[in-house]
Amino acid sequence: MKNEYIPKPARIISVKEEVDGQRAIKTFRTQFLEPDGFSYRCGQCAMLSVFGKGESMISISSAPHITDYLQFSVLKTGRVTTALHDLEKDDVIGIRGPYGNGFPVEDWKGKNLVFVGGGIGLAPLWSIVHTAIENKDEYGDVMLIYGARSSNDIVYKDELDGLKKKMTIHLSVDNEEPDWKEFVGFVPQNVMDKKPSPENAIAITCGPPVMIKFTIQSLNELGFNDDQIYTTVENKMKCGIGKCGRCNIGEHYVCKHGPVYSWEKLKTMPQEY
Repeated sequence: MKNEYIPKPARIISVKEEVDGQRAIKTFRTQFLEPDGFSYRCGQCAMLSVFGKGESMISISSAPHITDYLQFSVLKTGRVTTALHDLEKDDVIGIRGPYGNGFPVEDWKGKNLVFVGGGIGLAPLWSIVHTAIENKDEYGDVMLIYGARSSNDIVYKDELDGLKKKMTIHLSVDNEEPDWKEFVGFVPQNVMDKKPSPENAIAITCGPPVMIKFTIQSLNELGFNDDQIYTTVENKMKCGIGKCGRCNIGEHYVCKHGPVYSWEKLKTMPQEY
């Protein structure tokens, strides 16, 4: 009988430092030790365990069509994420999941996709970006508007450079920097500057709550309807199965019904943004 509380052991096969400093981000690629892992959908999360330290819910940033590894990008914020950052290649962690409803990517086929991310918020979007690129004949135009506090805080730098040949990418930093040639300002401002069209389009956004709030306002101003805008509140997920009661937004349990919502649905709940 499957026990949802028991993690599966997985080996770290690579560690990449994305961002250093106080808000350090590392990307881990892992492989299950046994052939009984799990399949997952874009936007789902997994609970990562550092034995003896605890566990933390992290979004899966690799695309479902990739079967060689599971990828997680982790912002160093507390005890467990600090312990994760201390690990190296070949160390073993525990993984349980997947959790959450995921993004309805099948419903978006034939539509243009506009991704809007900020900081580590690009990680939950990354699996959909790569899914859309892998299946480019099934989707329309793909655009990414992404920003960070500074150029040093941008994640997936090398991959973003490569993706510029396959999709439209607009980057930004919050303040002027020497040699920075792209947009300067906050992500919602860049959205208004680039003016993505709402025609036959879906917008998917993730980042700091204040960024999401003003990005949604910008998208609405550009003509996106509430049912064309999706976000994820994966930062609210706790145990993953709705038992601990800490994922609630009012009477709604994100672990059971989220973390992905259209703005049409999320705006009817007690406001997080």
